[in-house]
Amino acid sequence: MNAEPDEMSRGNAPTPDDVLHSGAEGEFTAEDVVLASGRDVTPETLAWAERRMAEKGRAALDELLP
Repeated sequence: MNAEPDEMSRGNAPTPDDVLHSGAEGEFTAEDVVLASGRDVTPETLAWAERRMAEKGRAALDELLP
């Protein structure tokens, strides 16, 4: 084992903001919204997610992510 940290290791330093991302920058689906809400994917929850997406747009997913 090498005692020196590798080039990619940041140790205890915080992750820079430009590296952090939620994945909500791109396209997302009703299934993504359901999963982000912690619910099971069912026809009912998919319908809920589609309504939420129609009402809130991208915020439908952004509001659910930490």
